[in-house]
Amino acid sequence: MIDRRAPAAYRFGSFSLDAETGALLRDGAPSLLGQRGTALLRLLLERAAVPVSKDALIEAAWPGLAVDDSNLTVQIAALRRALEPGGACWIETLPRRGYRYIGPPVTRVEANAEASRPAALPRPEKPSIAVLPFEQSGEAGWFADSIVDDIITGMSRIRWLFVIARNSSFVWRGRIADVKQVGHDLGVRYVLQGSVRRADDRVRINAQLADATSGAQIWAERYDRTVGDLFALQDEIALAVVAAIEPSLRRAELDRILRKRPDSLDAYELVLRAQPDVDSGMPDRAHVALTQLSRALALEPTYGLAHGLAAMSHHNRFLRAGLNEDDRIASVRHARLAIEHGRDDALALTFAGFSLGMDAHDRQAAFAAFEAALALSPSTALAWILGSVVAGWAGDAERAIEWSERGMRLSPFDPWAFAAYDAQALGHFNRGSYAEAASAAYKANLANPGHSITWVQLAASLSALGRMEEARAAAACVLELQPGFRISGQFAGVDCAPELASKLGKSLRASGLPE
Repeated sequence: MIDRRAPAAYRFGSFSLDAETGALLRDGAPSLLGQRGTALLRLLLERAAVPVSKDALIEAAWPGLAVDDSNLTVQIAALRRALEPGGACWIETLPRRGYRYIGPPVTRVEANAEASRPAALPRPEKPSIAVLPFEQSGEAGWFADSIVDDIITGMSRIRWLFVIARNSSFVWRGRIADVKQVGHDLGVRYVLQGSVRRADDRVRINAQLADATSGAQIWAERYDRTVGDLFALQDEIALAVVAAIEPSLRRAELDRILRKRPDSLDAYELVLRAQPDVDSGMPDRAHVALTQLSRALALEPTYGLAHGLAAMSHHNRFLRAGLNEDDRIASVRHARLAIEHGRDDALALTFAGFSLGMDAHDRQAAFAAFEAALALSPSTALAWILGSVVAGWAGDAERAIEWSERGMRLSPFDPWAFAAYDAQALGHFNRGSYAEAASAAYKANLANPGHSITWVQLAASLSALGRMEEARAAAACVLELQPGFRISGQFAGVDCAPELASKLGKSLRASGLPE
């Protein structure tokens, strides 16, 4: 009988099997092998050169279960594939009897659990993540694997993220995964785990993101859906998970980087530090962001995302700090550089598109950039959100509402939520749905009360509803936050569509805002 309590490693050829963790390594790198394949290989290695009966192998891989011989045949075939290039001839078939290992000599190394672990893989400098196979029950097997495949594919499109390939992360199938051990073995900073449960016409997916260095949970979500078109459901869930994880990872990375000395930061870390100040939409914080971004671009002049964020920072200063022409020109210049150097970076293209639409007044170029970003990564919620703002000021009410709602569905707690609600307010106002416009404006205001444009939308909507006392109070907040605000300057700055400018202008003047 096999002593499963004794930790050991079996070494043969370029492979080693860690009997404690069940990891099969080839030249130190993990190989794809499931729980049953591990049990079969261990028994064959323990009895190297000796025939092993089918009954003994089935008991090792399916203890206490009655299974058909065909299951064993399938597992042996998978095991041979995992041991390529020599696997096909290392495991000999003994007709009607069983199998025998006849490959390279096997060395069994007794060790304590710590010593038997493979050496930790070095973590890459940029954030790294492994997506483990989701636990599954009932008929959810292929569906769970397909969701994980789509999540891995979606995350691989995030340029700043290092994603472990499926063949390595799926080594953990069927094993109780300790996130610290996964991080050690795969050389990653973050681990995503989950489960899929199906009962009748309901599917429940749970997902959790953890820091592999500390074991702390960063993000968790549950998705309950009715089974309909399973392929569409698979796409929906994978898209939602990737969209939710990206901002969560950025926050976790920022927390980590804030603990480093400012003079020790590289270009990526400087960009990450600048991001919250850019996301605020505030002109004073744009100055702080530009200081970090200038350092990043001095280190890496072709950094597409740094140019994109610099474009947005200059936009924030242009529109809410005096309509300075130098800021508008800088915004457009950085936007064009972001497109030139960030063709494979969805966020760089997104920020570039916004500046081109708002500051260069080139809506066609703006939506070409947004659509390129979404082709690269459909889960980029910010492309939908910022695209909705450009559409809103262009007078395209339907697109403004549709794109903002889609962005918010992907990322309900996005730092740019205020912009999505602003776009909804513009869209509803343009359609004459003033109550809906006011509701969206209130949401924008709650999301970012320090942003003057949220108060502009609120003043206009309340004025159109005849709620003049509230409209005048909102207008007073606009002038408190942006003393130099003028209706004509705002409309010229964003190239507001003429019909929308006429309707908005009438309501804003009635609320007390200066022409």
